Amino acid sequence: QVQLVESGGGLVQPGGSLRLSCAASGFTFSNYVMSWYRQAPGKERELVASITGAGGGTNYADSVKGRFTITKDNAKKMVYLQMNSLKPEDTAVYYCNARLRGVVVTTTLYNYWGQGTQVTVSS
Repeated sequence: QVQLVESGGGLVQPGGSLRLSCAASGFTFSNYVMSWYRQAPGKERELVASITGAGGGTNYADSVKGRFTITKDNAKKMVYLQMNSLKPEDTAVYYCNARLRGVVVTTTLYNYWGQGTQVTVSS
């Protein structure tokens, strides 16, 4: 019923760009904080970027600040991650996350995940 479907991943050279997309359905999109997380093999999942329900506030990991931009379209129920100046250390599976406003980050209630999309940065 609740679905988050990521797309846009692929292979890119260092310094290149990719735009990830997340299509949401089955919940009231504008009431949720949307985020992108990533996980590389052998590493913990980490928050990359988040955006508030109305799109008025954003948050970025220090490692991607200035290079990545998160945006959303409430009408289309889409969230995007524009990734520029990509580095090999950006290689990971990127996951879309939706969390209801007002719940703690660690909650499993009203907290949804997509299947992930692979981003590989290599020369």
